[in-house]
Amino acid sequence: MQKRIYINNQIRASKVRIIDSDGKQIGIFDLSEALQKAKEKNLDLIQITEKVEPVICKISDYGKYIYKERKKERQKKPKKSGELKNLRLTLKISEHDLLTRAKTAERFLKKDHKVRIEMLLKGRERKFFDIAREKIKKFLEFLAQSSSFKEEKELKRETKGWTITIAKV
Repeated sequence: MQKRIYINNQIRASKVRIIDSDGKQIGIFDLSEALQKAKEKNLDLIQITEKVEPVICKISDYGKYIYKERKKERQKKPKKSGELKNLRLTLKISEHDLLTRAKTAERFLKKDHKVRIEMLLKGRERKFFDIAREKIKKFLEFLAQSSSFKEEKELKRETKGWTITIAKV
């Protein structure tokens, strides 16, 4: 949301507190005097805030001020997707450990991170792809009890196991 910026003759306050282009406070003046001081320096009088009495105005170049404000807005915006966090499960994982990993995944999802769940199968475990898929589904059921999520990338069989990527709804 972009706030309305008043400059020069658009300012409605009778008295204003002036800040110089360097950031130093000059003092409190009538609006006409403040406009005169800005005109002497060939700069604009820009209203910074209206929440205090008298309102605060800055003597500065309007174009530079707008540029700096937009730059601040761009820097404030958070990342949309968040980080990708990895959770590894094994074929021999117990139910209690599955619950613990589900709580960890829930914590990541609350912070708007994506979670990649890997089930790596080593050696002879590779014969048990079906059991591994059931373990991941059980993990997702535990996670669904405490938080809501959507599948970014569906459950996929890879050469060394299974992977799935989930994100917050």
